[in-house]
Amino acid sequence: MRLSRVVFLALLAPALLLLPVAAVPSQAAVSIGISVGFAPPPLPVYDQPPIPGPGYIWMPGYWAWGPAGYYWVPGTWVLPPGIGLYWTPPWWGWNGSVYVFHAGYWGPRVGFYGGINYGFGYFGTGYVGGYWRHDRFYYNRRVNNFGGRHIPWVYDRPVNRPEHNGVGFNGGVGGMPGAPNAHEQAVARGRHWQPPRPQVEHFDSARKVPGLRSTTNQGQPPFVVTPRAGRFNETGAVIRSPRVQPPPRAAQPQQRRQQKGP
Repeated sequence: MRLSRVVFLALLAPALLLLPVAAVPSQAAVSIGISVGFAPPPLPVYDQPPIPGPGYIWMPGYWAWGPAGYYWVPGTWVLPPGIGLYWTPPWWGWNGSVYVFHAGYWGPRVGFYGGINYGFGYFGTGYVGGYWRHDRFYYNRRVNNFGGRHIPWVYDRPVNRPEHNGVGFNGGVGGMPGAPNAHEQAVARGRHWQPPRPQVEHFDSARKVPGLRSTTNQGQPPFVVTPRAGRFNETGAVIRSPRVQPPPRAAQPQQRRQQKGP
């Protein structure tokens, strides 16, 4: 079914307000100042659920930190808060003494996310899963799962798809190398958009699910993705790939666990 331009604009228009990322509640607010003395577990291998419809953009899953330790935030499809916006995934980075969490954000360009291979278009730098043309988002069929759904704006472009290595942090022992270049630094300093409410609820809900905590699942979440933000259903609405097991965690320097801020 073709999504009209009027309907698509109506979905996105309410959230076009510009906000700095530090002013965004939930994920960004709770992540500011968080540092941990040991690295997050490896990123699990998973399949992408089918896209719910035109206009959705993929948000990769990642390990976040809460009162009970690391917990998995499932990957999901989300509607961006405005036309022309892209999601920069969050990432963990070793600063020489602790692992610091850098929150994800929406912006007109994709910024630095630690060189981490999250898959599905986020292969370490930039995003090759799609692009905006005016008010329409075009999808690269090479990295998106349409699940038989008709998506009117699709193209086919080969991508360099690095092998999944499970590394979910930058720097330190066993982390991904590299630092943000001048372009990525400019993106980080730019204005960022507030995550839409379903995405905010998705962040908050993941923190409350005991099974998503690494202390419970030993780095193997019972479910790793959801078709739509906030819709957690361990009995069928989520997809997990049993074909490949993630590599074991690399040895990390023993550091004192720290947590600053809320």
